[in-house]
Amino acid sequence: MTRGKASHGWRQILEQCGLRVVPGGAPLDAPPINEAIYAVTGIEVQPTAVVPVAASRAGDELDEKWHQHASASSFYGNRGEFLILPPVSGGSGIGWVEVIDPIGEHLPSRIAAVTGSPEFLAVSHDGRRLCAVSVEDDEYWVLLHKFS
Repeated sequence: MTRGKASHGWRQILEQCGLRVVPGGAPLDAPPINEAIYAVTGIEVQPTAVVPVAASRAGDELDEKWHQHASASSFYGNRGEFLILPPVSGGSGIGWVEVIDPIGEHLPSRIAAVTGSPEFLAVSHDGRRLCAVSVEDDEYWVLLHKFS
């Protein structure tokens, strides 16, 4: 996750990324944070989509692939809401934050513009589907996971 951004400013970081924080906290059925992190970082994890970092349109391709897979997996709630770990140092200690994305596109690029990296972990509002971005060597990975 993003380094160098203090966890105390996480709400401002999310807002700068174009996300609206929903008051009241995350739903109780959110998956355990460690399980979500492992779904992205585990040794046997395979990406759903890969974009070479050196590609001429890497940011655009990553945005397109993430939103394509998020939409196809019924990731968004009725109001466009989902849960995200704040993409800041210590974000896992903050926990899941319910947000609404009123922009609806280019989320990895918006996060990268604010934090310096497109990496983030997000889950559907019902806590069942993860759709994340990871940077692995010379590639951006879009990762999907379904929690049982």
